[in-house]
Amino acid sequence: MTTTKPHDPSHASPLGKATEYQNRYAPELLFPIPRQLKRSEIGIVDSALPFVGEDLWNAYELSWLNAKGKPVVAVGSFRVPADSPNLIESKSFKLYLNSFNQSTFETPEAVARTMQRDLSAAAGRDIAVALQPLASTPTATIGLPQGILIDELDIVCDRYQPAPDLLTTQAGEAIEETLYSHLLKSNCLVTGQPDWAMLVIRYRGQPIDRVGLLRYIVSFRNHNEFHEQCVERIFTDLQARCQPQALAVHARYTRRGGLDINPFRSTGDFPSPNNTREIRQ
Repeated sequence: MTTTKPHDPSHASPLGKATEYQNRYAPELLFPIPRQLKRSEIGIVDSALPFVGEDLWNAYELSWLNAKGKPVVAVGSFRVPADSPNLIESKSFKLYLNSFNQSTFETPEAVARTMQRDLSAAAGRDIAVALQPLASTPTATIGLPQGILIDELDIVCDRYQPAPDLLTTQAGEAIEETLYSHLLKSNCLVTGQPDWAMLVIRYRGQPIDRVGLLRYIVSFRNHNEFHEQCVERIFTDLQARCQPQALAVHARYTRRGGLDINPFRSTGDFPSPNNTREIRQ
């Protein structure tokens, strides 16, 4: 079972602690965590990443005051490059966004510029920020991947910590396919609270055994790790055990605190998915 270590800075984060919400702009609330701490566990070095990708965050509880003191409400998306030195701890992200509630800005563009500056400084790479005030009538799409759902396979599950030995390939010519499952569940690294997601795997190579793959996905059920770290663990396990010619792993996690996180990692052969929500989001 993965547990935090004494030197892990997540111990100092606001996660799992009583917090007094600030409603005035407070960029110091952002809490970065070095990605390399957990990447070292699975043999990844920041200077030679085996993937490209991003973490797409969607925010559904955004508000600030215009120049006349009238509230503006919006939704937002934030794209954090996978090669950023730090991830941003989710509760600190939520607290930071809430600090805009009683802060005055002339325009939505001024808010976006402020967020882009602060979040990029915390992550160590430029973060793309897109805000849509609700007055502009933004829309959202809910849908499913263009692929094969493997959840109806009749399998026996008895392992609930990551078990990469379950991953195998079948004999046959190389294929390209997309497989997905709604059965991914992991737990927050600090609080142990459950995290739920749809997992999408697109690959080209020897056919991946679907029974073993589904049992592997279920094996994360009692595993404690942040969203981004789970996706990177899945990516590296698939690379090591199945050796695909090309691979992409994408998870859409359900929201918590008005935020959902959707990590994507790829060998670079497949484009980043669009921002189509999973039904639970």
